[in-house]
Amino acid sequence: MKNNDKKNNDKKEKPAITLPDAITSRGGFKRKFSLWELYRSLVFVPRAVIVLGKNRKRKLLDGHFVERLQLAVTEVNGCPACSYQHTKMALRQNMSNEEISSFLSGADDFIRSEEAKAIMFAQHFADSRGFPEKYAYDAIVTEYGVEEAHVILAACQVMIAGNMYGIPISALQSRLKGKPYKDSSLFYELGMAIVGFLSLPFAIIHALLRGLIGLSNERFAKSTDA
Repeated sequence: MKNNDKKNNDKKEKPAITLPDAITSRGGFKRKFSLWELYRSLVFVPRAVIVLGKNRKRKLLDGHFVERLQLAVTEVNGCPACSYQHTKMALRQNMSNEEISSFLSGADDFIRSEEAKAIMFAQHFADSRGFPEKYAYDAIVTEYGVEEAHVILAACQVMIAGNMYGIPISALQSRLKGKPYKDSSLFYELGMAIVGFLSLPFAIIHALLRGLIGLSNERFAKSTDA
């Protein structure tokens, strides 16, 4: 009986997922990426995931902070699938629907003063398609510290890769519901979904090779490394 009561309470307490109308009613891409951009972003994911994993143990940055950074990246790129999944994750961390919707709408109602520079960096990172200006990253290092800046960058790197893959998936899902994106094609959606998935092992190997030869997982505008 107690277990049943607990399950019933969990179901009752589970908050509904609400997304801004600009996301749910989207009929086209807010931003569109190429397969090459997706592959390049995937190369940075393995080491970024390791950084985020270490942060969960060391608590350099609060989990809510990391989630807000990723919501900021998603807002710029406009990925419905990522918005939905990260809304679920944020709700599990007890963020309110109002706070989540604010970040996904690009509003600053819930931005905390101590997180403002990091949120602005996340937006700049997304706007630069994953290749921010070095001075912007240096400002984050100065504000939060070297290790904390690594976590901020890693959160953005993982999120933009998810966005680049999730955006065509969202378009495909919309097509299957009879509402194809006006600026998309089935060839593009399937190509990004299938080839993107198949390229993941190569991206992981590429990431390992970069690490072995000592290349940083930081990549900035006008950088020329491999």
